[in-house]
Amino acid sequence: MESSRTPEHPRRRTPQAQRKSESRARLIDAAADLFARKGFHAVSAEAVAEAAGRTTGALYSHFGGKEGLLLALLEVWKERTSEELAAEIAAGDPADPAVHFSAMWGSLTRPHPEHGDSWLLLETELWLHAARGPLIGDRLAQRYTEIRAQLGEGLADWAKATGTPLARTPEETGALVLGILLGLSMQHRLEPRAVPDGLVIEALGTVLGLGRSA
Repeated sequence: MESSRTPEHPRRRTPQAQRKSESRARLIDAAADLFARKGFHAVSAEAVAEAAGRTTGALYSHFGGKEGLLLALLEVWKERTSEELAAEIAAGDPADPAVHFSAMWGSLTRPHPEHGDSWLLLETELWLHAARGPLIGDRLAQRYTEIRAQLGEGLADWAKATGTPLARTPEETGALVLGILLGLSMQHRLEPRAVPDGLVIEALGTVLGLGRSA
């Protein structure tokens, strides 16, 4: 017997939802450019709204203020980076740790097609602001907790799949890998030749207990 139910169709966004999504994206893009070029504290909410072609009220409605906008911006970039990273790793040899390490490093140091090398500048802006205020500091600490967990879990899955046991717990591994990536990317930003790709790959391999064979 044929069902009398009407076939389901993907729910379409209403014009209002589309406008909200567009406004959010425009504010995030404007903030990415201004915060990276001028610094978080030097840019007003009004300046971001004007650059995005939106009102200050729209900025506060979407993000609650500049702090919320900065966090939202970095979350968007984290998601994009994770997707690009997963695709790059999938395209290489999954058993080769150098493929993973190179992809992770490249995701931080390669200029983004739209935003250039603004990621590290924005990450530093967020850290400086968080270090001076407990409210945003707590939120950043939680964000780093999530990143460490994602790194640790991902590397633990890789280790299990390849039969290569981690030298430390996933939690410790995630913390060390994040520290290497952030610390070396800061040095690379100012003097790229002082931090060659091979050095980074070797350092990550050492943390995972792979020694110089990575």
